Amino acid sequence: QVQLQESGPGLVKPSQTLSLTCTVSGGSITTNYYYWSWIRQPPGKGLEWMGAIAYSGSTYYSPSLKSRTSISRDTSKNQFTLQLSSVTPEDTAVYYCARQVAGLFGSWGQGTQVTVSS
Repeated sequence: QVQLQESGPGLVKPSQTLSLTCTVSGGSITTNYYYWSWIRQPPGKGLEWMGAIAYSGSTYYSPSLKSRTSISRDTSKNQFTLQLSSVTPEDTAVYYCARQVAGLFGSWGQGTQVTVSS
């Protein structure tokens, strides 16, 4: 069974770049038809899909975040990474990585809290 685990700093200063890594075990990120997403939930708000990297390496981004977001992968480590630039306190959230197939998010990491504060 696939497992996902987020890692990265829990505190980021305003204007800096947030960088998180999702390590996948029990399945390959290059397996056909799987998409690997980043999703966040700000305090008191709903889930927000940020973007994804496909099994092929193609990337997809939320239009509202596209200018600040980059998702990449390291197939040798079976990891994919989120970078969000020019962060503000409004980027404070719990960040999740998840696997998507056939439109469904079937597997999630436990989530990691990221706070943007000076």
